[in-house]
Amino acid sequence: MKVVLFCGGYGMRMRDGVSDLPKPMHPVGPRPLIWHVMRYYAHFGHKDFVLCLGYGAHHIKDFFLNYSETASNDFVLRGGDVQMLGSDIQDWTITFVHTGLDSPIGERLRRVRALVEGEEMFLANYADVLTDLPLNDMVDSFAASDAVGALLAVPPQSAFHCVDLGDDDRISSITTLQQMPLWENGGYFVLRPEVFDYLPENGDLIEDACGVLAKEGRMMAYRHKGFWQPADTVKERTALEAAYQGGTRPWMLWEAPDRDPLQAAIAAMNVPHER
Repeated sequence: MKVVLFCGGYGMRMRDGVSDLPKPMHPVGPRPLIWHVMRYYAHFGHKDFVLCLGYGAHHIKDFFLNYSETASNDFVLRGGDVQMLGSDIQDWTITFVHTGLDSPIGERLRRVRALVEGEEMFLANYADVLTDLPLNDMVDSFAASDAVGALLAVPPQSAFHCVDLGDDDRISSITTLQQMPLWENGGYFVLRPEVFDYLPENGDLIEDACGVLAKEGRMMAYRHKGFWQPADTVKERTALEAAYQGGTRPWMLWEAPDRDPLQAAIAAMNVPHER
């Protein structure tokens, strides 16, 4: 399936006042957030991407136009030639579409309608959230339904405590938000092209489309209590970087924990040279 990535927002909550990078281009390890999201989808066989660009589009274009496989793959340097022992994006198709500087998510999706309209279903993502969601299960559940859209539902992430108050203002219980029977939008979507019938010009995907579909009983959720980590703020992105550097990378499902580097190198010796 095609994967539409919304990567054109300003990312104001992540701005550090120094860099002009768009949010999906902030690094986690040697690669930016958007690469981790795309690598996740590629792991499940979805390698045809549509990037809805806006603010900082040149950063995203330059990253892929000047992509260096050696940053995240093993290789052999022999006589000045680089022999790759693995590849990230060699079999990816990436379409770059400028969808406006100030367009809401729904409008960005509308502007790439022609690229996904002929699909039975397509995937969509905010390009700034990492997870170990079993994507195939979510897709299969949606495919078996008559729903127009499905979104990943995750427990609230706020660290604040909720208090239950009586009429006399005495607290009867204190609980964390995550313990309450609440779910929030996790930013991973499966959609049918019919969703475009619900998207007005300059509309929002959630408020103007998913909200109406929910009232009609045609919007599904896939509940996931596993790993899910947004990178909406500097603090959250820093937490992801710390996890990566510490070797705790549950979203990197493509990494084989028992991988033998030597055996991998031997198996890949027939990979063509890269100049």
